[in-house]
Amino acid sequence: MNFRTPAVRLGLLPAGIAIALTPAFASAQDAAAGATTLDRLEVTGSRIRGANMETQQPILTLTRENLEKQGYTSVADVLQNMTSAGSPAISRSEALASGENVGGYYIDIRNLGANRTLVLMNGKRLGATTGGYQDLSQIPMSAIERIEVLKDGASAIYGSDAIAGVVNVITRKRFDGAEAQVYLGQYGEGDGETNQYSFTMGSEGERGGITLSAEYSKQDPVMAKDRWFSRDGGKGPNTTPADLSPIGPNGVWCDPRVFGDCKPTKDKTPIWQTLNPGGDPTNPNDYHPITPAEYANANQQMMLQTGIERKSVYVNGNYDFTDNVSLNADILYNERTTDQQIAGYPYQSQSFGTPLSADSAFNPIGQDVEFRRRLWEMPRTTESKLKTLRFAPTISGFFEFADKSFDWNVGALFNRNESTKTNHGDMSLIAARQALGPSFIDANGVARCGTAAKPIEGCYAWNPLLPAGVAGPGSLDNKDLQNFLFPSFTTTGVTKTTSFTADLAGSIMTLPAGDLGFAIGVEHREEEGRFVPDAFMQSGEYTGLGQTTTNGKYELDEVYLELNIPVLADMAFAKELTVNVAGRYSDYSNFGGTMNGKFGVTWRPLDELLVRGTYAQGFRAPSVDNMYGGLGSSFEKYTDPCSVGVAGSVAGNAACTAAGVAPDYKQLGQGLIPCTTWPCATPDQFISGSNPNLKPETSTSKTVGLVWSPRWVQGLDISLDWYNYQINDMIISDSVDRILRDCYVLGNSSRCAGIVRAADGHITEMFYGLANLGQMETEGYDLGVKYRLPELAIGQISLDWQTTYTAKYDEVGQNKAGDKIIIGNVGSPGIFRVRSNLGVNWEYGSFGATYTARYYSGMKEGCVSLADGWCDLSDRYANGEWEPLRSTGSNTFHDLQVNYKAPWNATIALGANNVFNHRGSLQYSAPNSDFAYYGGFDIGRFIYMKYTQRF
Repeated sequence: MNFRTPAVRLGLLPAGIAIALTPAFASAQDAAAGATTLDRLEVTGSRIRGANMETQQPILTLTRENLEKQGYTSVADVLQNMTSAGSPAISRSEALASGENVGGYYIDIRNLGANRTLVLMNGKRLGATTGGYQDLSQIPMSAIERIEVLKDGASAIYGSDAIAGVVNVITRKRFDGAEAQVYLGQYGEGDGETNQYSFTMGSEGERGGITLSAEYSKQDPVMAKDRWFSRDGGKGPNTTPADLSPIGPNGVWCDPRVFGDCKPTKDKTPIWQTLNPGGDPTNPNDYHPITPAEYANANQQMMLQTGIERKSVYVNGNYDFTDNVSLNADILYNERTTDQQIAGYPYQSQSFGTPLSADSAFNPIGQDVEFRRRLWEMPRTTESKLKTLRFAPTISGFFEFADKSFDWNVGALFNRNESTKTNHGDMSLIAARQALGPSFIDANGVARCGTAAKPIEGCYAWNPLLPAGVAGPGSLDNKDLQNFLFPSFTTTGVTKTTSFTADLAGSIMTLPAGDLGFAIGVEHREEEGRFVPDAFMQSGEYTGLGQTTTNGKYELDEVYLELNIPVLADMAFAKELTVNVAGRYSDYSNFGGTMNGKFGVTWRPLDELLVRGTYAQGFRAPSVDNMYGGLGSSFEKYTDPCSVGVAGSVAGNAACTAAGVAPDYKQLGQGLIPCTTWPCATPDQFISGSNPNLKPETSTSKTVGLVWSPRWVQGLDISLDWYNYQINDMIISDSVDRILRDCYVLGNSSRCAGIVRAADGHITEMFYGLANLGQMETEGYDLGVKYRLPELAIGQISLDWQTTYTAKYDEVGQNKAGDKIIIGNVGSPGIFRVRSNLGVNWEYGSFGATYTARYYSGMKEGCVSLADGWCDLSDRYANGEWEPLRSTGSNTFHDLQVNYKAPWNATIALGANNVFNHRGSLQYSAPNSDFAYYGGFDIGRFIYMKYTQRF
């Protein structure tokens, strides 16, 4: 599609807003045929306006028409289906995830991390969390005109975070009329119901216009118990009772008269016993040793896919003060609510020092009793609310000087995100101590805390040995007891982004090959963030993960210069030869200055062939929570080198002995049960935190590509791009395994300071923080084929085939000897060798249909933790040692939509994503998921209907 300059006042659009009116694979054949030359255009990845800027870099454009032909209701879901997209960051299948970022929708290009992909809205940054995550769910689908994705580093143009690429969401402007849309859908299993309603209206005058878009969207959650791969437990349909959690809903206790402190020793393994059906919980003879058949399947209470509700209002207004000066302003208000649910907490009295008191009315032996009890009656829930207010005004214009056109703009951005998280289902330890302490049964049969002579007002006693669902005094089914033990915890947060920009672009002079274009600009930006956990969370007086406050801010000043230099034009084998160079200097208040550059070449030897290449430096500044974050805690999986039975064990060496670990110690997992597979989950919370001395991550990216539009095949465009990214000084967590190796294997005593062990040898406490320790490289190819067939008697058919081949995804690590090693991850869970999408679109009169096939190549995962017979590949060398593997086959999901354009100016569409209800491969490593499945795969057939009415 081409526009003549007089018809579209492109020069009045603000700098930084991409106006690529053609697809990324623009047809060189059209230019050869004498099509109208595009003028004064600015594309994502460059600040210079020019006719051919859109072909200089690998850009993928998704038009509004493309979006309408997909069955998705959020920007992130659309982008996640790009072949260059990485594994979903904090996917909706990670119900166990916690923290400020949970609940949002993010995009990760090239698997380099969601906070290394810069997201823009009309060329200006999207507000981010304190961790630098940019939530795409705040942008209403009804407001989008198109989405442009630059698959190349662009820090020289946009500054920090544009390491992997840039996503620029461009909204509708000067909309004249009204449009309403209803979207209804659900999975074939009858769950996951989705409703979305939107309304857009606008008015356009001679000098300006206003557009308003309002949208409401709600997606119900899907429960893990309702899908074949998650209902049975962590190994899917292959889960056995022994694989489930030994901390069940019936409650178990250990008899201290027989087993002392009830901690395992080399001579004795404690027996945990549970109540006989219908037995008397105060009678010690009414118990039996717990069996795997009585273990808990936590998946029965967990959400497989979280629920989300969004309310958005977007307004754009623009006005031409004169033919040369215009005002454009965007206002966005969005509310998002995300719901999570996971199983009741696996309470272990030994972890909190809260035994059932000898003076409890429920104690069966009159001595303090250690117990374990899944709090089955109270699943843990989190409601994450986010409110976004965004205001982005820009005054822009152009002027003529010395027969040259110059474009300028002055703009600002004010973005504020307010988050509120409400947690319920974790127990107050203050209340637990009282409820498990001395107690009595009053005259009304109610279990009270204290004694009959001195009751504790408002306190209800708890009998943890009474199974879930069994009534009686102290039952956790009692609402009064639940209200006493389970308060609600509220966490609040605010992030603010404020920026002021000024840009000037135009032509310096005319060279023999064309105009020497330039763009220069300055920016001042401030980032501020605060995330304040509930007082209970900060005190640690509850069963959940401990957190402390994140609070900090920084500011920066930047200046950039970009030049587009035409070297040759209209010559043999040089229809065009253009060099593009750019540089940006950034001065940060928290770590100092950084300079980043970019160099690009565009060569068109023939009218139908274009060759392009770029070399770019990039960086990512440490985020607010990287440098000013509080402390957080988690239950980690790790391998203790002081344990017998693990590969590379150093049990009995000097370092382990000095730590008080017995030579025959075997690592203890949850429930203090000896581990049988590794890495093994810790029974205690470990602490992690920020680092105020972090420095920026740095990167280099390189691309070389071809765009070919053969003259003998009308409507065919082919592109092939090679890419390579290298990132140094990556900000990563200093891992538990790395610290343990340095301390016990390499003998670095300074690394042992944060490790605390109990008398039985197991690690009860550990601190690990952030550090610039990461380094990685990825390389691959993007192939794009677009072909619009000549119109046939059966209608118009067009094909769009996009493929990404990942040749390399290497991380630098260390083996157990501390030597530097390269870990190749292509084919690992979530790192696909090949992703490919084939789209076919058919139109005939008022009817149309779109078919899409989404292909994922197979994956390989370590299977040391699986039963014998699951390892079907030869061992590979990884992480410094040989390990067995399990392979999965490739997967293809098929989508179909049919539509009808009604004579009353309406469009009716019916469709299904994963129309054949394909089941993805089981993935026991649970990549981007809490279940034995890849978090980016479809979880069933999703059927939907869309009705759009235009007025």
